[in-house]
Amino acid sequence: MLKQTANFALPLFRASTDPKGYALAFLSILVQALCLLTLAGSLAFAVPMQNDPNGFEGIPWGAAFSETDTFVKVEDAGPAQTHELKTGAPSLGPAKVDSMRFLTVDGKFARVTVRYQGKATHEQILAYLQSRYGSLDRTPGQFTGGPVKFYSWTGFESDINLRYETATDRGIIFFESQELRLKITEGNSATVF
Repeated sequence: MLKQTANFALPLFRASTDPKGYALAFLSILVQALCLLTLAGSLAFAVPMQNDPNGFEGIPWGAAFSETDTFVKVEDAGPAQTHELKTGAPSLGPAKVDSMRFLTVDGKFARVTVRYQGKATHEQILAYLQSRYGSLDRTPGQFTGGPVKFYSWTGFESDINLRYETATDRGIIFFESQELRLKITEGNSATVF
């Protein structure tokens, strides 16, 4: 007695000389690509910054930076050093944030990293940044519909990049010097984010 087995594998594409078959295959690939982009999120396009601060909260990019009554060094990685505020919980505009770190490269002030959580905090920070650096562009690409949203303001001296994860309600903002950006990433591998 012979055993018969069923083959349930379905081909992804069928060879066809019918033009409708090619059109359906093309449409299928297009829909899959659009779904992938929607799920993965997309990169934001930068909004031109109004009122480039050329620094952060009155501290100009490239300024000499060391431990003071205000700042304490929390990390020393050779040419890159990280400082935090000595005083209580930091804030960005009206919003209390989880952390605010000031990075120097070769003793020059280069970047501030701000971390926060909560939808209400996110909305406060977004409103604050728009009031200081310009309204966000409401065209597709600036706002993403996926689980991660990117917002960006670009000036002549400064860049501000905000990334917000809707699933965890966590955000991170980078305020950085355009001139010193390359020094920040020197020595990092290509896979470091």
